Amino acid sequence: MDKNSKIFIAGHRGLVGSAIVKNLKSKGYHNLLLRTRSELDLTDTSSVSNFFETEKPDYVFLAAAKVGGIVANNTYRADFIYENLMIQNNVIHQSYCNNVKKMMFLGSTCIYPKTCPQPMREDYLLTDTLEYTNEPYAIAKIAGIKMCESYNLQYGTNFISVMPTNLYGPNDNFDLEKSHVLPALIRKVHLGKALENNDWDAIDEDLDRLPIGKVSGSDSKDVKIIALKKQGISISTSGEVSVEIWGTGKPMREFLWSEDMADACVYLMEKRNFEDTYKKEEKEIRNTHINIGTGIDISIAALANLIKKHLAFKGVFVFNTDKPDGTMVKRTDVTKLSSLGWKHSIDVPEGIALMYSYYIGQSE
Repeated sequence: MDKNSKIFIAGHRGLVGSAIVKNLKSKGYHNLLLRTRSELDLTDTSSVSNFFETEKPDYVFLAAAKVGGIVANNTYRADFIYENLMIQNNVIHQSYCNNVKKMMFLGSTCIYPKTCPQPMREDYLLTDTLEYTNEPYAIAKIAGIKMCESYNLQYGTNFISVMPTNLYGPNDNFDLEKSHVLPALIRKVHLGKALENNDWDAIDEDLDRLPIGKVSGSDSKDVKIIALKKQGISISTSGEVSVEIWGTGKPMREFLWSEDMADACVYLMEKRNFEDTYKKEEKEIRNTHINIGTGIDISIAALANLIKKHLAFKGVFVFNTDKPDGTMVKRTDVTKLSSLGWKHSIDVPEGIALMYSYYIGQSE
């Protein structure tokens, strides 16, 4: 890519897409094509075709997707497979039709089997049954990988697929009913600390910015206490605050700072091509996707304690063992990524500090 290249970032408002935009701008790329969903519905074949024919992007980052948590994935199974397939089909096919020089397709490590050996290597794809709750989403992402491979092999395109581990960072979701574990823990501990300090200004500011249900900072103290308690943030008669965490705290998870993810994506687009993603002596070219992660995991309990330490929270954690743990270990093998010349720079302790500063900064 050169600094004048036309670069389309699909999904530029999301966690990864926004980080890719920031990374590109910091490196001097200025000809960025950005469209909101209201401006360009990527599930609409005609609209996507017209956009590509009119704008003729040189490079494409496909970071747009319909995403959600376990409940949403399991409830809206048809929506998740249909919308993601449509987005992918339209963008990948139009990238081919309009001679895009290089395209990057972003997926997820949920593509791997439910009982995948650890750490998860790229060649474990399609070796066993997927996790049921997000099977439609995973199948769509697998189809995207295979579509990129197939277009490369048949048409000579230069499409790369990357599969990130659990991401966190700026523009993350802190809604306690919808967020992933790390941002949820940061917000819970922040509210717990405010509660133990009797800092209702901080609680009101937080709830005004992001209400819990319909409860905001303007509600009565009793209403706010009930709302916090429903989210597992409680204060005893003695003044001790407890924060509930689902499960035993024993599951191991890997976390990657979203701006590191963006850096990996831009690095691969600048420095690597499809032909670098597989061994030349292989008769069957498959599993050309690249895991993006740290290769380092941490237990949920240890993660919670790091957050507790950083925020100087004096309360206690209560592990609700009636709630599911999910997969006990889920860690990526990043051997291929390392061999391609990239390594993460932000480890979890530093990432927690950055994440909390971002969360607090939203209210300033």
